[in-house]
Amino acid sequence: MSRSQRLLALIQILRRHRFPVAGAVLAQELGITLRSLYRDIGTLKEQGANIEGVAGLGFVLHPGFLLPPLMFSEDEIEALVLGSRWVAERADERLGQAARNALNKISAVLPPGLRDELDASALLIGPSASPLPVDIVQPLIRQAIRAELKVEIVYQDLRGEQSCRTIWPFALGYFDEARVLVAWCELRDGFRHFRSDRISEFKVAQERYPRRRQALLKAWRLQEGIRPQ
Repeated sequence: MSRSQRLLALIQILRRHRFPVAGAVLAQELGITLRSLYRDIGTLKEQGANIEGVAGLGFVLHPGFLLPPLMFSEDEIEALVLGSRWVAERADERLGQAARNALNKISAVLPPGLRDELDASALLIGPSASPLPVDIVQPLIRQAIRAELKVEIVYQDLRGEQSCRTIWPFALGYFDEARVLVAWCELRDGFRHFRSDRISEFKVAQERYPRRRQALLKAWRLQEGIRPQ
């Protein structure tokens, strides 16, 4: 592990703990001596980290610090590149462009060596077996989810029958063959799943739904037996 990676690992360890952590514990987890640990903590403090040493207890990191420049392991860089390339190829144009922009921003602040690793990533996204139909409602869905707003939709089911629904959208699932909106349906008084390409009308209401998005997501996962990611 390089020193830059060790500094990042130290920050991540401290962030995991709300209370002071003994120096011996930190040194053991990092596989370094106490002397090296103290030197690393001094370096982080010089870079702006608000690390407080509590006598007899250890060290605690106060919130609000980002380690500049961004540093990632090779696996983390490959994960970022692969995920961004998947979004750029499989999501709608707006989200795809956002993925490309995010990757460019990350590249701009990486040290030269890691920037070369990012640019030279050999992990590629293959073509989809069946291209998805053009879906214009995905950006609207994401906006409604972020704002926790009710939505009125016209939906066509597998039998071709249409229905008008008022729903509380709280999640959007991305699959190779479809994009699936997860929502509470007022008509059915329960959780329902809607393929976004079968939504012919999508109108965002100016009314927030009565439960928080996180609470709906937790209840849906519990009902479906899905473990949090």
